[in-house]
Amino acid sequence: MSERVLMKGNEAVSEAAIQAGCRHFFGYPITPQNEVAAYMSERMPQINGTYLQAESEIAAINMVLGASASGVRSMTSSSSPGISLKAEGLSYLAGSDLPCLIVNIQRGGPGLGSIQPAQQDYFQATKAPGHGGFRVLVFAPSTVQEMVDMAFYAFDMAEKFRMPAMLLADGLLGQMMEPVQFPKIDVKPSEKPWAVGPVKGKKGKNFINSLYLQPEKLSAVNTERDERYAKIMRELQDAETYQTEGAEINIVAYGASARIARSAVNNARKAGLKVGLIRPKTLWPFPEKIIQEASKDAKSLLVMELNSGQMVDDVRLAVECRKPVDFFGRTGGIIPTPAEVLDAVKKILGGTK
Repeated sequence: MSERVLMKGNEAVSEAAIQAGCRHFFGYPITPQNEVAAYMSERMPQINGTYLQAESEIAAINMVLGASASGVRSMTSSSSPGISLKAEGLSYLAGSDLPCLIVNIQRGGPGLGSIQPAQQDYFQATKAPGHGGFRVLVFAPSTVQEMVDMAFYAFDMAEKFRMPAMLLADGLLGQMMEPVQFPKIDVKPSEKPWAVGPVKGKKGKNFINSLYLQPEKLSAVNTERDERYAKIMRELQDAETYQTEGAEINIVAYGASARIARSAVNNARKAGLKVGLIRPKTLWPFPEKIIQEASKDAKSLLVMELNSGQMVDDVRLAVECRKPVDFFGRTGGIIPTPAEVLDAVKKILGGTK
């Protein structure tokens, strides 16, 4: 590992992408992710990479598609309304089985909302990032260090499974500064036998396409992709558990919310309350197996998010609706305190013990 350096989240994830082998960044300014584009505009020319501020978010995501089709690691970043504009291009990427990294530093919403921290894009990222029933890998860091680590991992998994990957953070993580270390990895370009152009040792050329006019062909392609998604569901579910052994109630929180929830768990334990934390690190695939196992002895669960409860149904499905699942959250960029979370826990447990 390198020496620890103090970096802002938006800048750390940018440097991580570069060290992971990304040499092609296409973006468009929008707060609170502007530092990503600003950092890339300075660093890419230094490493003989490509930085291009497109004329729109729509143009940027289609530039990512073109670069990815040629077999290189490419990336874009934006904030919530910008991700919506990229949705059609994301669907084309998925339909073409192309890897890339999309960083979403969320803001409040819907519409223009606000530039304050929020987690209001969970539905969009995990359920419907675009038309056609496709999926993207969704990683949820809760520290600046995880923004670094997940950038490396996201590129690798996107290429392994030939699909887009999204790093879903928020204004709090993007703007905060924490010490980070970058892994000393010599990233070498891997073979991309699917990339456009001449095929080594064979006649003809590869073409990237998402249009299938024959129903049988489209059905076969969709079936293969769904089988790949099922494999991902079996292999990539990831979550951290904290103090869940013997817990009567488990808080389920991801990203910035999990930082607050962890403090609430610590305070609860000091007060003699048996409270644990389950922190999803992958939002798709959702870590249902880990939630099931960590909550088998718990009496109930409490979902905590910076929205109105978008992850609640997934948690209910994970425990097969056999345990009550409550919700505590805030919207509009209001950040709850650990004390407020603990109060919600106490109400569920029936008061202080």
